[in-house]
Amino acid sequence: MAKKIIYVVVALALIVFTIIRLKNNKETTQKRVYQYDKETPISVSVDTLKLETVNAEYSYAGVFEPYKESKISAEVQGKISSLLVDVGSIVETGQALIQLDNSLLKLQLKSVEVQIEGLETDVKRYTVLAQADAIQKVQLEKSQLALKAANVQKATLLEQINKTTIKSPFNGIVTAKMTEEGAFAAPGMPLLQITDISKLKFTINLPEQEINYFIIGQKFQITADAFPDNMLEGKVIMIGSKASPGNNFPIQFLVENKTDMKIKSGMSGSIIISNKIDEKQIIIPASAIIGTNIRPQVYKVKQGKAVLTDIIISSRIENKVIIKKGLTEGDVIVTTGFINLFDGANVRAIMD
Repeated sequence: MAKKIIYVVVALALIVFTIIRLKNNKETTQKRVYQYDKETPISVSVDTLKLETVNAEYSYAGVFEPYKESKISAEVQGKISSLLVDVGSIVETGQALIQLDNSLLKLQLKSVEVQIEGLETDVKRYTVLAQADAIQKVQLEKSQLALKAANVQKATLLEQINKTTIKSPFNGIVTAKMTEEGAFAAPGMPLLQITDISKLKFTINLPEQEINYFIIGQKFQITADAFPDNMLEGKVIMIGSKASPGNNFPIQFLVENKTDMKIKSGMSGSIIISNKIDEKQIIIPASAIIGTNIRPQVYKVKQGKAVLTDIIISSRIENKVIIKKGLTEGDVIVTTGFINLFDGANVRAIMD
């Protein structure tokens, strides 16, 4: 019995010792962990807003693309008997590019022409006989129908023969050759690629806040990176109606390539526009904005406290933004020092 009492006492002592030890460890840990005091003022850099005149120059990079480009294929199948152009050849609208073997079609055409000649003779003879009531008119009618059918067959063969000559659909340059003489051509099988660079399309991609700088039909100066002194005039022909995954919209210009046609498809270039707005605006650094593109916000400083404020952005100028709504002249906003900053925090303002 005495031993049991001793065991119980020892067990209780161990439990008490463990509890005390854990409590001491917790207190020690809490002392080591930094306890943030939300009442302590946070040092931030601030700026007092004033109205400014917007006078900015924008440069947008883009890529030149051919105004027209087409892969040429045959409308009828056949063996290629002659390839009349090569890569780099300059071609004109209607120029013959490829000739397919049409010898069998020409033989069929001769056969039909002989048949037509015989039917025309029959029609003439039966017409005379029918007028004299020497034959029934049904024989004349059959000959006339047979002659019409033969003429249709002849027209069909002539069209098929015409399609064995593959022609250029527009002026341009042969930029790719996907076949050789002796190969077999079939409808839908690409044989040549024709590219027209007498005109070019120049495409840039802009965020939604900047697409209002462009209007359909408006003209701008464009340069190619390879020829910076070669100024080209570009006219806006398309403003995208659907954003890319990066939330950018394509703007496309039509550019008249110069007579030397130095600018090639795939070259990079840039467009520079100047934007001056006489009316003064509220402009803040983009780094002062927090939140998202959908809901941009800034911290105002009022009576020593940070106040989270919703804003509406009019447009962006490089690393600055023009404010449409939410801020006025004289407002003080936080520009840097956002670590640990929260709505309602006490702040120590340092002017930029």
